[in-house]
Amino acid sequence: MPTILAIWKPKGPTSHDVVDAVRRITGERRVGHAGTLDPAAEGVLVIGIGREATKHLANEVAKEKEYVATIRLGAESTTDDSEGEITPPPSHSPSHREGEKVGVGRSAIERVLPHFVGHISQVPPAYSAVKLKGTPAYKLARRGRVPELKPRTVEIKEIELLESNGALLTLRVVCGPGTYIRSLARDIGHALGVGGYLTNLTRTRVGTYTKATALTLEEFRDRWPNIASGH
Repeated sequence: MPTILAIWKPKGPTSHDVVDAVRRITGERRVGHAGTLDPAAEGVLVIGIGREATKHLANEVAKEKEYVATIRLGAESTTDDSEGEITPPPSHSPSHREGEKVGVGRSAIERVLPHFVGHISQVPPAYSAVKLKGTPAYKLARRGRVPELKPRTVEIKEIELLESNGALLTLRVVCGPGTYIRSLARDIGHALGVGGYLTNLTRTRVGTYTKATALTLEEFRDRWPNIASGH
């Protein structure tokens, strides 16, 4: 039977790895997901099982998403997260001297964050699936070419500062489709004048699907017979 549900993706596997695992468990080849999570991220991944379910995944992609993101200030990354090459911040930054500890006050952060709420212009990360003349940007970047990605308009509905501790800050972000939290981390670092990159990301909600309603793959494997029978 057509089924749409939420799987809790752990850190490590790709979103496609989760889809493959669901295929093996269900025996159904027509399985898809709504909204990719990077391998280093964890969280809610909406899965469609069956032809009819996969047809409706576009509706899930369009829904708002909620994330908890941790950003490290005082350096930059070629991938805008901790997976890339970490480089010093711009030379004009107050924290550009090697080994200097970065500490941005909570009040400074709270002054900057409102500028990122609403419809904003955002350049996707160089290492992303955005295509240039049919080629994903990350493939060009891996070949040593710097992809010239155009800004796109995305919507940030809410940003809440959860914690600020020296060089680390943790945010809750509610956003529309197409938003790159890696880009948001980079741009907040730039706005603070110290550079920044994403170190941890958890997607806590997609539409009405939350961590509380998401199943781990192990739970899904155990419950699939009942789900398939409509119970």
